[in-house]
Parts: sequence; structure tokens; C-alpha cells
Amino acid sequence: GSGNDLRYDLEIDLEEAARGAEKEGAFNVLDTCEECSGRGAATGAKVETCPTCHGRGQVAHSRGFFTVASTCPRCNGTGQTLSNPCKKCGGEGRTQQRRKIKVRIPAGIDDGSRLRSSGHGEAGVRGGPHGDLYVVVHVRPHDIFVRQDDDLLCEIPIRFSTAALGGEIDVPTLHGAARLKIPAGTQNATMFRLRHQGMPNVHGRGHGDLLV
Repeated sequence: GSGNDLRYDLEIDLEEAARGAEKEGAFNVLDTCEECSGRGAATGAKVETCPTCHGRGQVAHSRGFFTVASTCPRCNGTGQTLSNPCKKCGGEGRTQQRRKIKVRIPAGIDDGSRLRSSGHGEAGVRGGPHGDLYVVVHVRPHDIFVRQDDDLLCEIPIRFSTAALGGEIDVPTLHGAARLKIPAGTQNATMFRLRHQGMPNVHGRGHGDLLV
């Protein structure tokens, strides 16, 4: 049968989400047995039709009015048994292995996004196709910025005299400090917009804004 899909959770910083990154990780996975190359059989072993399921790979159980089919426990759904199974994998054709991966994080990726890597999940039983690997990206909360779509928001405290008389202040961005002009008579909770100082759009459609 086919191998299961796998999920790998990856944490990154907001700065890494903004510029893109290449991250490494490692996880345990049922992968193709190196001893028997996934066949599940030792050299010279005979392959026979499973006597339990008669080659169907499934067995049926009656439960009241219903008949429920499940994977045959003797052949693991392959429909075949081996006269001499591989000693390393017990005839399954796969063993638990440690796998390392490199993940390219696209600039502008958002929290909770999924990246799919086809064929890098679990190996199937006795040479069955691999499942897929899904990398779920989690962006850690930032000390200063809150993300809304492609925009970034931050709150900046200023002196009462600056609000009353006006002036200039430094505000943080993902690329260093920027100068912001404060008009005289600025009220509390006034929002200023710095164009194109937010997050890049993950599809390449420009940048969001910074709302201060």
C-alpha cells in the first residue's frame, strides 16, 4: 500500500519570513529498507498469495447489519506473503530511519502556511509509493510588530511635547530605523502609514505598509 503523508512543523522568525530563508530539520520516518531495497523478501524468497485474504489485501468483518473491510493483518494489505521475509524489516520493506531535510522558505510567507514536498513522506509497504511531506510554517510572535495580511503594525510612545508642538522621531522597520514627521497637535492613537515598509507579498506583488 501507499505510505502515509507526514507533517513537519517548522518555526521561523518574522525577519526570516520577510526575507526568505533556507532552514534545516530532521525527523524519523518509515523509509525504504536498504537491506532488501523495499521488496520485503530475503534473497531467493518465494512470493505467495496470502491465505488469509486470498490476495485481496483486505478482510471483511460482519458487525450487525454492516460489513466492515479492513487491511489484512497478515500481509499488511499487499495480498502476498513471503516464504523468507527480510530479517531487517520483517518483510514490510521499510524501516525506521532518520532523515534530514532542507526547506526553502519563500519571502512573505505567513503563519500557518503549508509547503508540500511530493514523495517525501513514508515509504509504502513492500515498494509501494511514498506519501507526501507537508511542512507547516509557524512564525514566532515579534516583540514590536503585529502582522495583518502584508501590513505591519507597531505602537510608538512619544512625548506630550512632541505631540503638541510637532517634530520628528525614529521608528523601527524590518530594515532599520526610519524618520517619521509628527505634525503639531497630533492626538493619541493617531495612525501614520509608511508605504512599502511592511512584508513582501509571497506571490511577488510588492510590499505591504507599516502602520505606526
